[in-house]
Amino acid sequence: MNASAKQAKADELRERYRQFTYESFSYEAIDGDLALRFHFSIVPEIRFAPEIRIKSIAQSRIDSIDSTVLDGLVFHLGLIEMLSYWKATCSPGIIVKPGSMNAEQIAWWKDLLRCGMGEFFYVNGIDFRQPDFVDIRVASKAGGAQPYDNLMSDRTLVMSSGGKDTALTLQLIQEAGEEFNCVMLNPLPAASGLVARAGCGSPVIVKRTIDPGLLDLNRRGFLNGHTPFSALLSFLGVTCAVLSDYRTVVVSNERSSNEANVEFLGTQVNHQYSKTFDFEQRFRSYSRKYLASEVDYFSLLRPLYEIQIIRLMAGYPGLLPIFRSCNRNQLEGTWCGRCPKCISVFTLFYPFVPHSELIRTFGEDFFEREDAIRVVKELAGTTGHKPFECVGTHEETIAGLYLGLQRARKERKELPAALRFAEQEILPAYPQAEEMARSVLSAWCSEHNLPLEFETLLRQRLNSAAESEEI
Repeated sequence: MNASAKQAKADELRERYRQFTYESFSYEAIDGDLALRFHFSIVPEIRFAPEIRIKSIAQSRIDSIDSTVLDGLVFHLGLIEMLSYWKATCSPGIIVKPGSMNAEQIAWWKDLLRCGMGEFFYVNGIDFRQPDFVDIRVASKAGGAQPYDNLMSDRTLVMSSGGKDTALTLQLIQEAGEEFNCVMLNPLPAASGLVARAGCGSPVIVKRTIDPGLLDLNRRGFLNGHTPFSALLSFLGVTCAVLSDYRTVVVSNERSSNEANVEFLGTQVNHQYSKTFDFEQRFRSYSRKYLASEVDYFSLLRPLYEIQIIRLMAGYPGLLPIFRSCNRNQLEGTWCGRCPKCISVFTLFYPFVPHSELIRTFGEDFFEREDAIRVVKELAGTTGHKPFECVGTHEETIAGLYLGLQRARKERKELPAALRFAEQEILPAYPQAEEMARSVLSAWCSEHNLPLEFETLLRQRLNSAAESEEI
């Protein structure tokens, strides 16, 4: 479907379904869990009722939290959940019936919608630039939400998946001697394995259920696309911190996420917007004002590029058999070896792990595949746009290819297909590749929110990795 056809389709749906409504939210304790339910509608005939269930929350803790605070936390989870359902029709009007938001909050959510849904707009050819593209109206603009302002226990809650970033964060948290626990959303085997290795015997488990009506609309050809999923994790993390009495929420978003994928209608589109430092800053401010004033939210890996994270991970061989970063084969707990994320992670690991260990970790040499060349070109920025995945920057990819080539020349006589292509067709355009590699591996981004003890620990690990290798 060409761009004009996509725009026509979106315009038709927006005209037909002019109003999306956040109808209500509710919550109740069921068998030791806290069940949250949300009700959305699209005029004239569409209804949704998704659910989030936070497992094993003590009734005494629920009872100790003022109902207005708990209402505010659940209300906000409904707001971020709402975007997944609004996107089906991209309705020009959003009505929020429950809760209250002041003008500052409405502006904040409009900004998240525009920035966090950029990829959705790009993929569907939607022109979002007009000032009245989305009008958000609320039942009450007085006051905003009541934040939780009680003192919290000095403990840390880590948002945990099965990927490489979580793996390193959990390792560093352990080394720091922090008292911590983990939150897992719809946990898969890799996430459970990393959390178990970290010694979390009773993690906070959250189950999120998508309303099947949304999947039906997708099959029927309604609009679909990426939403700011990491923003949902942020709101979920602060909610779980309040419910479980933790003062700190740690995520594992890195510096690489700040790089956009493509420009669209004069705007930078970033698949990872809700992982960026810009979002982290905006969310920290919003959370302290409207969610929980005493909860500190930050990303432990913010100063680092992905290639630096992987270099540090290579120093912990016990992590390699457990983590998985492939989105396509999540349920199987394997690597597909074809998607941009698989190829990106493999490219960045290649210089730092012996080839035999690479094969044990990934199951095969992805660079042997001829079809990997197309993905490598996209990751290096030589064709198309940066893939809409959580992948390294163009500069990191060039550095990884250069360093991988040097290692392969030392270890093997024959280069795999993708590295051979990189040597002949990509790296000649980058005579400064060695300098680029040194630069990204020694980089440190000062834009972060790390407490001093974590900043010190991370710097020490970087220095140790640099001393143990020669580039």
